[in-house]
Amino acid sequence: MSELVTSDGVRLNVVVEGPAHAPVTLVLLHGWTLDHTSWDEAVARLSGHRIVRFDLRGHGDSASAPHGSASIDRLADDLAEVVAAVAPTGPLVLGGHSMGGMTLMALAERHPRLITERVAGVAFVATTSGGLSRLTLGLPRWVAAPVLFGEKLVNLGLARARRPSLLHRRLAGFARPGVRWLLFGRKPRPEHIAATAAQVGRCNPANMVGFRSSLNEHERLPALAVYRGVRAVVLSGGRDRLCSVADGRTIADALPDAELAVYPEAGHMLNYERVDEVASRLARLLDTAELPRRVTA
Repeated sequence: MSELVTSDGVRLNVVVEGPAHAPVTLVLLHGWTLDHTSWDEAVARLSGHRIVRFDLRGHGDSASAPHGSASIDRLADDLAEVVAAVAPTGPLVLGGHSMGGMTLMALAERHPRLITERVAGVAFVATTSGGLSRLTLGLPRWVAAPVLFGEKLVNLGLARARRPSLLHRRLAGFARPGVRWLLFGRKPRPEHIAATAAQVGRCNPANMVGFRSSLNEHERLPALAVYRGVRAVVLSGGRDRLCSVADGRTIADALPDAELAVYPEAGHMLNYERVDEVASRLARLLDTAELPRRVTA
């Protein structure tokens, strides 16, 4: 593990694994309220490859996001800085789960040359190009409305907390039934639910709320044009309450050469629930990353 201090002074926890001179580097981004460990099981299946992960600001062991910087735009800038520091040359394969996938879209907006010059493959895992301000959690709107209003009330309290407290972490443990309902599909493994709840407990509470607002503002379908011609896979869970199969199809339709895979019984946590398939598709992108690529769109 190592640390990187961003251009605005935030310390990021960065994890680099695999051979230093590997021909391709895989960069993996985690989702909202999670951390780099959400990719542990997939990484274990990708031995021999060079893999870079980091805890997004305000998440895991990274420092909190200063006021006004808990945004997907800033995450894209952080990603560009991490790449420049630990993988400055050679082809890249990018993989983003949930908010991590949204960050890859923001990267295309803010740093398009990085995509066109170096990215040889991309995986969008349980993510969306927009529409989260109209989220219903897969419920009828009249049921979803009070649930989402309750979330806003909870967020008012979390917004006042500067760092995860022992109480916050314990509450995350008690929230396992909610984590299971919201994030998983059929028959999840208890250890995956526990690991996810623990990651939520490590997320900075105020930053959690800040990023939630940024999720609502995320509308980046046009940014996907920068990825046209890049080998791409789009993975969706049929029981995902946050990023639906329709969201996955929208992304795949914007990337005509993309491969869309739908797992009907899985939820949002595909990097746990369908880890073998996720790792296999990432490995395929890595194995073909040095093939001649596209004419830039």
